[in-house]
Amino acid sequence: MLKKWTNRKEGETNGSLDLDPRNIPNHVAIIMDGNGRWAKKRGLPRIAGHREGMNVIKKIVKKSNQLGIRTLTLYAFSTENWKRPKPEVDFLMRLPERFLKSELPKLTEENVQVRITGSKEALPTHTINAVEKAIEDTKNNDGLILNFALNYGSRHEMIEAMKQVYKEIDRGRLAVDEIDEKTVSSHLMTGDLSDPDLLIRTSGEIRLSNFMLWQLAYSEFWFTETLWPDFTENHFNEAIQVYQKRIRRYGGV
Repeated sequence: MLKKWTNRKEGETNGSLDLDPRNIPNHVAIIMDGNGRWAKKRGLPRIAGHREGMNVIKKIVKKSNQLGIRTLTLYAFSTENWKRPKPEVDFLMRLPERFLKSELPKLTEENVQVRITGSKEALPTHTINAVEKAIEDTKNNDGLILNFALNYGSRHEMIEAMKQVYKEIDRGRLAVDEIDEKTVSSHLMTGDLSDPDLLIRTSGEIRLSNFMLWQLAYSEFWFTETLWPDFTENHFNEAIQVYQKRIRRYGGV
């Protein structure tokens, strides 16, 4: 079973001192899971877990920037999450606005570029407006790319990529024999981003949940039972320490 490799108790590290600065992952993707369970354990409404999880995002963004990570992709809302109770969905749709309203000045100051991967269709106007403002205000920043996967589903993404490829073939711009991995990758929503080097998933679940199925083909996986609201910079360091001990062969020997 895929699990973390470490001799320490989970979350106990020496900060960033154990990390090799020459082997920092270029792109880290995180499935931020466990907000609802965190709240339930405390007798709180699920939205309390989402609110607390937003505070963790602030810490991990700051840590990623300090470490020199180029891209941090956070799975914020999936295409399947619309099935949740309406009050919870409504709250989740307000979170990007709340987060960006409070954090955008700091993100701009720290040279962070905000991006969104996902479909804007079905998103409320206030969510779209907040997101587009953040993208516009940070478009010239060349530091950490903070990429929110919002209303995102990998299968939908690949279907849309297939449609785009078909249109190019139909218009005579592309031959079938010219289709390769680069062709597919360039038509995905993450076309101009590198594939994740490291995937982190919190809460003890060990599955991808329709997240970046193409892009994660050769990523290193790190799973933790820690719920997202309890996730700390030390857990993040631990995941990267484990990544640095892995030997990435990409199918070779």
